[in-house]
Amino acid sequence: MNQSWMRKRWFDFRQGHSVYLIFLLTFSNFVLIFHRLLVERIDFLNEIFSELWIFILVFIFAYVPIAIIVGAWHRKTQLKVDTEAALHQNPLWAKMFRVMIDVQTGKASKEEIESVRKFLTSIENKGEN
Repeated sequence: MNQSWMRKRWFDFRQGHSVYLIFLLTFSNFVLIFHRLLVERIDFLNEIFSELWIFILVFIFAYVPIAIIVGAWHRKTQLKVDTEAALHQNPLWAKMFRVMIDVQTGKASKEEIESVRKFLTSIENKGEN
């Protein structure tokens, strides 16, 4: 079997697992543990949320807007810091941006431009598979 095909399936598996499936599992687990360890042990909460489905509905209606607010805050403030830190750790991006600046200012050699062009074309061609 083609090694590239296997690597793509491995990547797909990790993305599906870590971004989607494990998110649903950990969210469900969190809700159930929260209910078990807090709601069931505190009498007045247990009276309000006598059924698990009631707690789940209230929890989701409260949690989702809070998560959206925190996510928006992260996108507006922290994401810039995260992106900058990631760029400092990636020499390939640094080279590509430097070459782009050098092209704009006329400092890039034809060989350097062609090297980056070939690299980007190879990425584009692999993405079509």
